[in-house]
Amino acid sequence: MSDLADRLRAALGADAVRTDPDTRARHRRDTWVLSELRDVEGEAFSAPAAVVEPESAPQVAEALRLCRAARVPVVPYGGGSGVVGGVLVPEGAVVLSTRRLDGLVALDDRDLLARFRAGTNGMAAERRVAEAGLTIGHWPQSIELSTVGGWVATRAAGQYSTAYGNVEDLVFALEVVLPDGTIVRTRETPRAAAGPDLRQLFLGSEGTLGVVTEVTFSLRPRPEASRGQAFHFAGLGPGLEAIRKIVRAGWRPPVVRLYDAHESRRGFAAHCPEGRALLLLLHEGPAGLVEAERAAAAALASAEGGAEADPAAVDDWLEHRNRVPSFRSLLERGLVVDTVEVGATWDRVLPLYERVTASLRKVEGVFVASGHSSHSYRSGTNLYFTFAARPEAPERRAAVYRECWRRTMEATLAEGGGIAHHHGVGRVRREFLPGELGTSGVALLRTLKRALDPDGLMNPGVLVPGA
Repeated sequence: MSDLADRLRAALGADAVRTDPDTRARHRRDTWVLSELRDVEGEAFSAPAAVVEPESAPQVAEALRLCRAARVPVVPYGGGSGVVGGVLVPEGAVVLSTRRLDGLVALDDRDLLARFRAGTNGMAAERRVAEAGLTIGHWPQSIELSTVGGWVATRAAGQYSTAYGNVEDLVFALEVVLPDGTIVRTRETPRAAAGPDLRQLFLGSEGTLGVVTEVTFSLRPRPEASRGQAFHFAGLGPGLEAIRKIVRAGWRPPVVRLYDAHESRRGFAAHCPEGRALLLLLHEGPAGLVEAERAAAAALASAEGGAEADPAAVDDWLEHRNRVPSFRSLLERGLVVDTVEVGATWDRVLPLYERVTASLRKVEGVFVASGHSSHSYRSGTNLYFTFAARPEAPERRAAVYRECWRRTMEATLAEGGGIAHHHGVGRVRREFLPGELGTSGVALLRTLKRALDPDGLMNPGVLVPGA
């Protein structure tokens, strides 16, 4: 490995190749609960042999060529904020950090385009376009920790997605370095029928098919008006029906969040009566459109038995939405907690919710099994489950965690839902992917992986079953 490190230094510069223990330790893993648990319990992790920090796509290409020639695995690393085990570095691997692939490359107010290098922090990117009166419109909970390249790699969704779309709707063009060092740049055009859309190969590829080095976003002007609205319902079912009718009618509030009774009580006790399900709406756009949308949403919510709640609930959510306890802090209290996001069509979503929460409550030590919807579409919505358990024996936490995930995945597949809405597959969902894609779909994914990465060196153990 020392020979490879020397070759990398010669190609990229001495300061671009880090082998000190602290840097290597910081790049061992992401924030997956099982990795956090191993750390809390004092279990050792393998560390990368080196961390390389290229400054350009050609440097990324050279690093990948050198690692491929040496048959050394490469794990791309952005902000390290992933929660599904997308980064867990194998012994002897090289981590390719995008830390120095940072900053705005170009901003075009006329065409509403912004091109960023892939290692740019999400909040930094949003603040940069905000200076020009624009917005990317992508607000994941991890925005202060994640990178724009990471958004692409995980096929992320943001909190304002019901109006503005998910990352695949916002990405205008990509620059990607393939495992053999080839640099691919997609054309900046509003639409194309020039064969399959190559951007889609890399959206959700989780570092297994190459390294994203630049991302061009289609922007929008910051809204003229923004107003919140809240309602509470007798249960999740009537609230979901209200959302379905709002979206079906063509209204698109950017934020549409419906909490079950447990989460409404836990997070919004001051705004929602006990036993009720709270719906939060945030309307944005031209002032006239905002007022029309608010009136229409109120009528549709009322028709499903929704009672108006204090819109200050929306303000509270906006203020606290990204402040959540760390997994580590909960593990140190003897708990095991995680969230699991799935998707389903409107006819399947309520049975899916009921089946998952009922199944989770049967797991040893589980005292919370709740859910909410936070991303809605014409033909369905997502569910974001939370489970919390305190097993009698702390050493049972990993087993309880895996059992909760197994039950959630199997119930979702049994009800016809999709197993991953926006966090990606990583390691935690990998074994369940055949249930989503089918055997022919997995075979196609493996074929694509072999074509681009025949030696299986890019982020091994992630996403692709059996690769």
